[in-house]
Amino acid sequence: MAVLIDPPAWPAWGTVFSHLVSDVSLDELHAFAAAHDVPRAAFDHDHYDVPARRYDDLVAGGAEPVRGTELVRRLIASGLRVRARDR
Repeated sequence: MAVLIDPPAWPAWGTVFSHLVSDVSLDELHAFAAAHDVPRAAFDHDHYDVPARRYDDLVAGGAEPVRGTELVRRLIASGLRVRARDR
């Protein structure tokens, strides 16, 4: 089991966002998100967008901090990645 989070770097809505993914299953990802009060509306096909203010809480809750490149590599390897053209 691994829920991964990258550093907040994606600007939007006056803050920056991290991506929260699972490298095992979407069920695992949704369960982790629900357990940590991440709203389902933040889900975008294969990841959750989470604001910078939530980063430390999610890491403390068990999300594994990784660089963005590592997050994408592991998401692709899991078979869960949804390519931009398929969104």
